Amino acid sequence: MSSALDRIRVGSAPDSWGVWFPDDPRQVPWERFLDEVAEAGYAWIELGPYGYLPTDPARLADEVARRGLRVSAGTVFCGLHRGPAAWDEAWEQVRRVAALARAVDARHLVVIPSFWRDDRTAEILEPPELTARQWTHLARGMERLGREVRDAYGLEAVVHPHADTHIDTEEHVTRFLDATDPGLVGLCLDTGHYAYCGGDSVELIQTYGERLGYLHLKQVDPEILAGVRAEGVPFGPAVARGVMCEPPSGVPDLGPVLTAAQGLGIDLFAIVEQDMYPCDPESPLPIAVRTRRFLRSCGA
Repeated sequence: MSSALDRIRVGSAPDSWGVWFPDDPRQVPWERFLDEVAEAGYAWIELGPYGYLPTDPARLADEVARRGLRVSAGTVFCGLHRGPAAWDEAWEQVRRVAALARAVDARHLVVIPSFWRDDRTAEILEPPELTARQWTHLARGMERLGREVRDAYGLEAVVHPHADTHIDTEEHVTRFLDATDPGLVGLCLDTGHYAYCGGDSVELIQTYGERLGYLHLKQVDPEILAGVRAEGVPFGPAVARGVMCEPPSGVPDLGPVLTAAQGLGIDLFAIVEQDMYPCDPESPLPIAVRTRRFLRSCGA
């Protein structure tokens, strides 16, 4: 079984250590994250919020390498559905993250659409449904982003459907994929976010497998999710309730997801990203160790 998932490269991310912001006194220091992610048995990490890990490429490369780690991706948020006027602000962020990711030999840029409601205060920032014109802006903007990131930095842009953004449910995800060029825009499938929004990850992989460029592994607690949905709770407070839970206690079952991904016959990163903010600084390491053990039992 151990060699069954030989196309899947497993890693973890600052998110699994309760890190959502570049600087927050409630978060573990970056040195501790790097030490513990290596101790838990992972070989790959993501950069997390820009500014959490060192942004000097030489220092970052040294800190990562001496712990036996490598970087798979950087992450950005952008509101390209707002049209060409939003480009400059988005590119300023993308440029910084992409340059750092490239400097440490990462190959991917995870792109998350901006939130339509504030993930801390629940303030409604804009309508949850896009107009037809905004969908066009979003699709063309993401294609431009994919092209320019590839040409300037050699990175593959993978768009991450996310709760409380405009690319969330099966309907929105498939509409976005159908509207964009597969040669420019890949998919980062986050199993937890997709389940949170009612989607079936295995079905998405089977239907849109040629778009899959990257995986985030997480699960949701169905009981907590039911309460969150019934009460209209936004994503941030839902995470504080524990809606994203330790595998294998939630959904979706990650074994079939990994098997479906392996069946595509391509090399894929599968990065554990268990949203935990805020969290007790003592809790991430034991969870990370158990999760790594569980994924090994799945053949990863």
